[in-house]
Amino acid sequence: MSDNDRALFDEAAAGLPGLPRDSDGPVFHEPWEAQAFAMTVALYRRGLFAWTEWAAALAAEIKRAQETGDPDRGDTYYRHWLAALERLVAEKGIADMASLARYRDAWDHAADRTPHGQPIELKAEDFEP
Repeated sequence: MSDNDRALFDEAAAGLPGLPRDSDGPVFHEPWEAQAFAMTVALYRRGLFAWTEWAAALAAEIKRAQETGDPDRGDTYYRHWLAALERLVAEKGIADMASLARYRDAWDHAADRTPHGQPIELKAEDFEP
C-alpha cells in the first residue's frame, strides 16, 4: 500500500467503525470485496460524495440489515458495503436500481458459466433472461 493510499485508508477507517482491517490495511476475503472498496474510494475521489456521507449511508445500510435479522458476525460487512454503494449511486442519479440489478444478475450469470480460476467477462448473453 502506498503512503498516499495508507493516508486515505487511515482517514476512511476512522469514520467507519467495524471496517475489517489488520495492521497492513483493509482485509478482504473475496476479490469482489476489494473491488467494491476500490469503487467506493474512486467515486469518493471523483467527488460523487463526501466521506461522511458515505459513512452515514453505510451505517444506515448496516442498521437496516440488523433490523431485518442480520446476525452481524462480520461476514456480511461487504455485502452491506455494496448495497450502500448501490443505494448511494442510485440516489445520486448515476444509475437506477433496475440497471444495477440487471448488471448484478448478468454478473451472476457470467460467474456461473466461467470456469473456476478464469476471469469473469460479461457478454451480451449474460443480459438475457
